[in-house]
Amino acid sequence: MTAGTMSHPQTGTGQDDVDVCIVGAGPVGATLACRLAVAGLRVAIVDRAALPPMEDPAFDGRAYAIAAGPRRLLEDAGVWGLLPLQACPIEEIRVSDGRPGEKPSSLFLEFGRQDAEQPFGWMIEARALRVALNRALHAHDLLTVLAPDEATITRTAEGARVRMQSGRTFGARLIVAAEGRRSALRDQARIGITRLPYHQSGIVCAVAHEHPHNNRALEHFLPAGPFAQLPMAATPEHPNLSAIVWSESDALARRMAALPHDAFAHEIQRRMGDWLGRVTPVGRRWVYPLSAQYAQRYFDTRMVLVGDAAHGIHPIAGQGLNLGFRDVAALSDVLIAAHARGEDLGAPSLLRQYQARCRPANMLMLAATDMLERLFGNDNPVLRRARDLGLAGVHRMPALRRAFVRHAMGL
Repeated sequence: MTAGTMSHPQTGTGQDDVDVCIVGAGPVGATLACRLAVAGLRVAIVDRAALPPMEDPAFDGRAYAIAAGPRRLLEDAGVWGLLPLQACPIEEIRVSDGRPGEKPSSLFLEFGRQDAEQPFGWMIEARALRVALNRALHAHDLLTVLAPDEATITRTAEGARVRMQSGRTFGARLIVAAEGRRSALRDQARIGITRLPYHQSGIVCAVAHEHPHNNRALEHFLPAGPFAQLPMAATPEHPNLSAIVWSESDALARRMAALPHDAFAHEIQRRMGDWLGRVTPVGRRWVYPLSAQYAQRYFDTRMVLVGDAAHGIHPIAGQGLNLGFRDVAALSDVLIAAHARGEDLGAPSLLRQYQARCRPANMLMLAATDMLERLFGNDNPVLRRARDLGLAGVHRMPALRRAFVRHAMGL
């Protein structure tokens, strides 16, 4: 359905009313909108940015690691099948410890094909996911896209009222705040947020390399923070391609990202080693400040938080977006079941149910990634020895390896 036409809803009191209004059309908000529309709920999604310009045709070096559980969600939402580019499976992961320019420790942890019945995850380009989401958002009669536009929202115990800057007004049973870490809706609801600064920035880019990666990823812990190489699907220009994500102190990260091409490639090589041969940076370089944060609660009157509006974690385990997708899976399960029973989708009992399903697991993941960052992000020789022995110990325990894998895959 276009933004200009809304037909009569199944629930609500006015012609333009919807079941759910989602604010924020990033990957989390857009996937939730598609999943709910597939299940027969009437949805409006609002974003202040126009969606087509998000589809930059140029390769820009950003990619997402999508775990198995979230992939299933994207399939159910009708998004995965619309990806214009192939996803690259991650079938092996080596976890090691060391220092830049030195050989990694001989004690390591390796997850292989024997630890799971399917790939651990899939790497997809950020622009490919955006293209698929935009196509899916416009494929449903029950889904209205309002972008670029801004909403002013009034919430009461009886329902929510949405007034668009463009002049449209409509009612909604539930508002979903999916605007990211600086959520205005969360702040308006006076939901407290606790922030943990790391004084680090992540450098994100892609590299072409001489040798094939064979669907293998590397997570190399260095004193300044983790360095990850993640396998990507080949392109016509680059038959061997990987994504790079690495952490440094804020000032050093900016300096690294500004290095000339050859010097930047040299710094990547010092951290990654030569197992993929010579590397050549491809596309843009991105620098993101790293921090963790968590909301004190996930709901308020007629409103829930999802994704980064509810939580943000250190990228050390590559689980940030996957956590957001797990929120979407849990919330859509709760709402779709309630809709089938003819219940009020904004009832506090439902919103409490969603929070109970998500917040404890999300807090556990935040605590785990924070602990990992503090354990691995230093050069203390005693800690280095302890973590190396820990990695090697897990490596020798297949049952524990498989348990780790199942959790990370979101299964």
